[in-house]
Amino acid sequence: MGNTRANLAGAIHAITELKGVTVEAQSRVFLTEPQEKREQEWFANQVLRIACHADISPEGLLTSLLNIESSMGRCRNGNAPEDRFGPRIIDIDLLLFGTCAMQTSLLTLPHPRMQQRAFVLVPLLDVAPELTFPGGKTLVQALNALTYRVEEDRIWQ
Repeated sequence: MGNTRANLAGAIHAITELKGVTVEAQSRVFLTEPQEKREQEWFANQVLRIACHADISPEGLLTSLLNIESSMGRCRNGNAPEDRFGPRIIDIDLLLFGTCAMQTSLLTLPHPRMQQRAFVLVPLLDVAPELTFPGGKTLVQALNALTYRVEEDRIWQ
């Protein structure tokens, strides 16, 4: 889907332009093998730690992130498998929002599948190594529960 590193950089730039949002840290970019739909290019994944002004809600932030995706050319088709697992120019997920736990039709926090995904947890280690998930599991414990390997900037799972 084009220059994936440039796509990530463009998304990060757009996030820095959001009013009331500050990018505090960004992980390295990792190339990760596709999940589910394996016959496609590897994905580039990166995690940001951001701070938001107190008047920004989780849903408001997600809406802004989805608008960035749309402005970059992403067309979402709901939860269609070709959209969830297929090639796309950018995919911005909201993983956590402080200690907020919620489930609405738009958003579930913490992200419901993040502890199952090395392509999320490995970059998350760069920006929040001290992270503890609701329930008390640490980031390192979550990673230790997965079967994966990392070589330089590549993650296999």
